[in-house]
Amino acid sequence: MDYDVVVAGAGPVGLTLACELRLAGVSVLVVERRTAIDTTIKAGAINTPSAEAFYRRGLLPALAAIQQENLARISGFMAKRHGADGAPPKMPPKFAGHFAGIALSGDLLDVEDPDFAEAGPAGDVGFVPQEPLERLLGERAAELGAEVRRGVELTGFDADDDGVTVRAEGSTIRAGWLVGCDGGRSTVRKLGGFTFPGTEPSLTGHQAMVEMEGAEALGAGWNWTDTGTYAHGPFPGRILTVEFDGPPADRDAPVTAEELQASLRHVSGTDVTVTAVHTATRFTDNARQAAGYRRGRVLLAGDAAHVHSPFGGQGLNLGIGDAMNLGWKLAATVRGWAPEGLLDTYTAERHPLGAWVLEWTRAQVALMRPESHARALREVVAEFSRTVAGTTFFAKKISGVWQRYEAMAGPGDHPLVGRSAPDLALADGSRLADHLHEGRALLLDLADAPGVRAAAEGFGDRVRVVTAPAPARPELTGLLVRPDGFTAWAAEAGSPAGAAGLDSALLRWFGERTTTG
Repeated sequence: MDYDVVVAGAGPVGLTLACELRLAGVSVLVVERRTAIDTTIKAGAINTPSAEAFYRRGLLPALAAIQQENLARISGFMAKRHGADGAPPKMPPKFAGHFAGIALSGDLLDVEDPDFAEAGPAGDVGFVPQEPLERLLGERAAELGAEVRRGVELTGFDADDDGVTVRAEGSTIRAGWLVGCDGGRSTVRKLGGFTFPGTEPSLTGHQAMVEMEGAEALGAGWNWTDTGTYAHGPFPGRILTVEFDGPPADRDAPVTAEELQASLRHVSGTDVTVTAVHTATRFTDNARQAAGYRRGRVLLAGDAAHVHSPFGGQGLNLGIGDAMNLGWKLAATVRGWAPEGLLDTYTAERHPLGAWVLEWTRAQVALMRPESHARALREVVAEFSRTVAGTTFFAKKISGVWQRYEAMAGPGDHPLVGRSAPDLALADGSRLADHLHEGRALLLDLADAPGVRAAAEGFGDRVRVVTAPAPARPELTGLLVRPDGFTAWAAEAGSPAGAAGLDSALLRWFGERTTTG
């Protein structure tokens, strides 16, 4: 083999996957058809599971710095919109996300809700746009020794029982596995024979960073009209338009100033003039999902596995979650210690979340349509969103704190099993996330119990054991956390899910005991 794994696509998903594989000592080649990072305007934020994932790999300080720069740009936009008369800018209420363009006020958020309680510092980081995130991940992948070849497009491959022969720009590469992280029009998905059912597009959307004359006539934030929907901000020059008259005639044609101006005038009813375009893209509500994420030695992640409209900001985050879930499982398979069926749990765990995101975006499209029934329903939803219960419901969904892998949990398991592990503050001054930087599983012995520590003997470098109490959660006696940060086992004092449950979880997720690990 030339490489253990070839990853097609060097976007955030492919780079995250490459980082995870390298942490486990797996050789990886990333091939990317673009010669440089794509600067087209895309996702504007990450959700809590994504922030937690990067926090657990030691990247939170860098993300916090990116967020600070982002917030400064938002403040600049607000100052320009509201401070022209010399008065200080009027900042909007604390933002908790939006559903179909209906803004959620953080002032109505129930911050005491248990689902928000234990994300730790990651819960304070979210305003991280895709482009700087991609740059950060590229630097991290290089530090870890991943090879990234830009300007190299995958053109074909042949898979057999022992590996995959990849063809890319005249080169032939032999690898054990191939993962398609190559976007919504994935070559890997098409050539791999993955079925991709879903619903057809019904709208044309544009998102762009532009220079404009007459922008003061535009409403800030999201706006609905009789001809569509548009958004202005939260940065100077950022616009988004949605027209519900079918998909674009040519999705691949360059987006021009004239096209953006016509769309913005149509949906806003203003005479705004677009004088320059810095970055622009089209999108639709095409919603599709691969029936399965694996065919033999070929796998899919990110937009290659699922596509949908960008409403609600789920796409980037869904892909990051795919990469974190797949990375350690594929590495375990490559290294030879994966228990039977481990790699198949990737689809079992991630596919339901992908299906939920598709439905979540379809619901928003239905509410945004410029017709009387949708308008009436939107008013009902907006009224609900202006309550504490409504804001909390939508914010939990948007932030991802509700997510649980139902396939992980069995009868009698602790409620934490299948959920993202709480970022426990330990008595030694560390936090749970500090012990996951190396990408290994973590067994926390919270009650100084020799039996808990003994259970992990024979797993070598697969499972790290840390003994320290968690003062804020004295009822917990032990916690087993997978490399992706999800809880595989938890126990409380007097709980029936004790040593036997721990032994079963270790064998289920980390294979048989050996003397070398």
